[in-house]
Amino acid sequence: MRNVAAGGCREIGCNDTREFDVSVYRKTIAVWFSCGAASAVAAKLTLDKYGADNRVLILNNPVAEEDYDNRRFADDVAKWIGSPIITVTNSQFPDARCVDVWNDRRFMSGPLGAPCTVLLKKHARHQWENDNHTDWHVLGFTVDEVKRHERFTMSERDNVLPVLIDAGLTKQDCVDVLLRAGIEPPRVYALGFPNANCIGCVKASSPTYWNLVRRTFPDAFWERAMLSRSIGARLVRVNGERIFLDELDPSVVGRPLSSMNVECGTFCEEAIT
Repeated sequence: MRNVAAGGCREIGCNDTREFDVSVYRKTIAVWFSCGAASAVAAKLTLDKYGADNRVLILNNPVAEEDYDNRRFADDVAKWIGSPIITVTNSQFPDARCVDVWNDRRFMSGPLGAPCTVLLKKHARHQWENDNHTDWHVLGFTVDEVKRHERFTMSERDNVLPVLIDAGLTKQDCVDVLLRAGIEPPRVYALGFPNANCIGCVKASSPTYWNLVRRTFPDAFWERAMLSRSIGARLVRVNGERIFLDELDPSVVGRPLSSMNVECGTFCEEAIT
């Protein structure tokens, strides 16, 4: 349990040092930035709150299949927080291409997740941790994801600083913080996507999601359709039945994407359904 003195404030940019956590002093804190709004604000809060007395590193697992605007967003965030964003990749897949993983494993997604998340993010993190000591981790868990944070700390690791939860910030709050700072979120949000994941995330089974990909990124849709057909991966679920992407009726609609608050972060364990 962390020993925290009373007092202090939780606003972005607040330098009030009345709240002092004795267990977070002269430590190394790894902030895992996923090119999403929440992890961007988490990086800013961590640097504001702990940066003076600790070594704070902002880390990112790039994935080639993400939208190109994610790189613009990462550059804007780096300038805003005043810290470089360090790239962390798996040495087995230095180009960080999901398609390389899928072809290598002849597998795209299953009930327990996708190999691209495991190899391009989780294994990349493990390789980095083997070479770099870390006392604390920070992820983009918001106050509307408390249970997800709790599950993660019980199953994966417990040395996590819940900076967004402590600050009472929701996902929408994080977007608002960015907009007030003059930073435009990744363009995929404006296109209707619930996160800044790869375009055509293979953990998604929602027909709503896949038809949005078809409309906005048709090349990515048909690339996933052809590869999944060749591998035998039925990625989409309609009326409880798994079908191939090339069998999906363009008019089919499932649950609204606004209800799918899942990011494919470094420690992602959930899928869009």
